[in-house]
Amino acid sequence: MKLKSSPFWRIIKNLLGLFSVIFFVLVLGGIVLFADYIHDFPRPEKFSESQFAEPTRIYDRTGDVLLYSMINEENRTLVPLEDVSPLLQQAIIATEDKNFYSHRGIDIPSIVRAISTDLKMRAPVQGASTITQQLIRSYFLNNDKTLRRKTKEIILTIGLEKKYSKEQILEWYLNQIPLGSNFYGVETASRGYFNKSAKEVSLSEAATLAALIKAPSALSPYSKNLSGLLARKDYVLSRMVEEGYISLAEKEKTQEEEVVFNDPVLFNKAIHFTLEVKKELEEKYGLSYLQREGLKVYTSLDWNLQQQAQETMESAIEDNKLYHIYNGALVAIEPKTGQILSMVGSKNYFAESYPANCENTPAQCLFNPKFNVATLGKRHPGSALKPFVYATAFQKGFSDNYIVVDEKTDFGIWGEERYIPKNYDNFFRGPITLRSALAQSLNIPAVKVFMNLAGIEDSLTTMRQSGITSDLPAVPSIVLGGGEIKLIDLTSAYGVFATKGLRVPPVYIVKIEDRENNVIYSSYSTNHRRVLSQETAQTITSILSDEDARAPMFGYNSNLYIPGYDVAVKTGTTQKYVDFWSVGYNEDLVVGLWMGNNNQEPMAHIPSVVPAGKTWNEFTQYALQYLDKQKSSGE
Repeated sequence: MKLKSSPFWRIIKNLLGLFSVIFFVLVLGGIVLFADYIHDFPRPEKFSESQFAEPTRIYDRTGDVLLYSMINEENRTLVPLEDVSPLLQQAIIATEDKNFYSHRGIDIPSIVRAISTDLKMRAPVQGASTITQQLIRSYFLNNDKTLRRKTKEIILTIGLEKKYSKEQILEWYLNQIPLGSNFYGVETASRGYFNKSAKEVSLSEAATLAALIKAPSALSPYSKNLSGLLARKDYVLSRMVEEGYISLAEKEKTQEEEVVFNDPVLFNKAIHFTLEVKKELEEKYGLSYLQREGLKVYTSLDWNLQQQAQETMESAIEDNKLYHIYNGALVAIEPKTGQILSMVGSKNYFAESYPANCENTPAQCLFNPKFNVATLGKRHPGSALKPFVYATAFQKGFSDNYIVVDEKTDFGIWGEERYIPKNYDNFFRGPITLRSALAQSLNIPAVKVFMNLAGIEDSLTTMRQSGITSDLPAVPSIVLGGGEIKLIDLTSAYGVFATKGLRVPPVYIVKIEDRENNVIYSSYSTNHRRVLSQETAQTITSILSDEDARAPMFGYNSNLYIPGYDVAVKTGTTQKYVDFWSVGYNEDLVVGLWMGNNNQEPMAHIPSVVPAGKTWNEFTQYALQYLDKQKSSGE
């Protein structure tokens, strides 16, 4: 008893008490510190409760051709693991985390090796993060090299591994990783770089995608470090050999293969058309919503016809430069539905302006590639509005056999001058039927019909109801091109004749689906307004397809004639040869075409039937044959 009360034991007792207090403080401090570390932790469940942001994608009418992605920061397409090539999975695992299927989130042996290597090299040259750690870091955290961030990473990694299978974690990782050029996830990168799905990539392509993970921006094939990317690709192949995924012979053969990347220009297709779709979507949903909600937009565009239209226009402009023609636009519409099958807003959106850099002073541009003439350009239509004037007269009971006199006529003072129009060839034909006058596009009879039979206001009403949105002046010259209209409006308005009198507005978007494939919008509508009687529309069609009636002016087998097809067509030439037009149709197709110069500089003094008629004929003939094949094959 005396020993226990001795000074020695009192010291021991006091020290034990002090150590207990210190231990308690340390434990309490550790708990507080740990609580502070994890108090704002996200839950691993968030992976299943939330979704990665996906851009809205705009497709052609089949859904097979991606035209445009409405991206913000991340361009991503989500796919299940089974839709990713095993070669691609193996390439990434071999390079990024060879023990992925055996560790539980943290690879201790790899950490030890990395520390050993770093100590030898006296620099942090080797990483040891597992795929799960990379996923946690990119989704929840950041790349700060702090103890706090690393603690969070380890705890969340272990939690994720406990809750989810390796396959689920790998699927999330493959959909999350950045792969350069604003491509996120292997599916988007595969389609962006190679124009194929992640399921279809070859061994060399798989190794290339895996190589990009190390430095997506620096190694992008569109950067100046393609050699670095290919060297990293070969390293990936070596790792696949080491891990037993491929043989040495396969590696050596694959190293000899050329890796072919998409032209980055191909990421945006039918851009003038697509920008119109984008504008319509933004008005409907708002840009931020579209950039994150992953909508699938199926448009009216037929990619085959679009390519043909673009090629036809580019070739035509090149062939007609001797006529001082530098630009052109084309719109093709399915009249029954109003669906726009193709739209060429300029000769080539991606070409250089002419003269060079004239966009800074648009008034000097003969060719401005970015300006969409089809939807934005208001141009003088020449005599392309004549059918609407004649249709108005037919509506009032006049027949196509009604006779007017083609002679020099003074229509009085309009503005500051007397209006005395001439025919294109400066000849007069005397008494002539309305059928022959319209088929030959005679000017004086057209003005007489406009002012005396149809009436100016009633004719303008017919034009507006048919889809001409421009505010046209109530003057006699309007029937000869005195106003300004848009190509999209004129083409759509001719659809009234093709549908036997029904107005069907133009359609860009056919259907929209959300990311769960639920249809949230459909353009299908039966709300078509009758503008003309069926008899009137058929009379106009009969006149505009009558070879005998137009032969005195255009001859037989001209550019207005398509063998094997009953097609109605009208051309238009402005008085100073500033605009050339050609618009034609049958029940399946309406094609409107314009040729000219952006700055309205005059072209050669030739009728539009020569350049515009020929170009229209070439495309329309192809399109009709193509549509016939689709009908016969049941597509």
